[in-house]
Amino acid sequence: MTTPALSPDDLKALVRTVPDFPHAGIQFRDITTLIGHHQGMAASVHHLAGLAQQGGAEKIAGMEARGFIFGASVAVQLGIGFVPVRKPGKLPIATIGIDYALEYGSDRLEMDPQAITPGQRVVIVDDLIATGGTALASAELLRRAGAVIEHAVFVIDLPDLGGADRLRDAGITVSALMAFEGG
Repeated sequence: MTTPALSPDDLKALVRTVPDFPHAGIQFRDITTLIGHHQGMAASVHHLAGLAQQGGAEKIAGMEARGFIFGASVAVQLGIGFVPVRKPGKLPIATIGIDYALEYGSDRLEMDPQAITPGQRVVIVDDLIATGGTALASAELLRRAGAVIEHAVFVIDLPDLGGADRLRDAGITVSALMAFEGG
């Protein structure tokens, strides 16, 4: 892997903050400006790949939808496979799934149980860790499939929302390229 031209601080400057979206008082961290910047995207993938490699990644998993962007890119850079963790009904085969709670309701994630070799070290890659609900559900689902999940890497951490701490409580080391205070 070559050295990126942009540091994590440089990358943070490429993330657009949209005030009051989707509700008043929310500071939405929009990564479309980061992924639309060639050098920014390349440097993000480079940094994430280094973290995933340090975590012993034998395969990368990413959650729909932005986890697909970063996760698949990291997997390609590392020369390893990618496991998509999908919304329900998206895979044409028998799947395993997990239901999990959202702030207002519930959701479900599914995956191909044959995508993991039992005992395989899988690192979760996603764009953002907020409350951690989706990442925790993904980790549990991947573990049910036989994966060893000890690391998760994110572009952005919103530490005030506690998601990274919830993952750490579940025995997962969390790394992020940048953090933004507040929600």
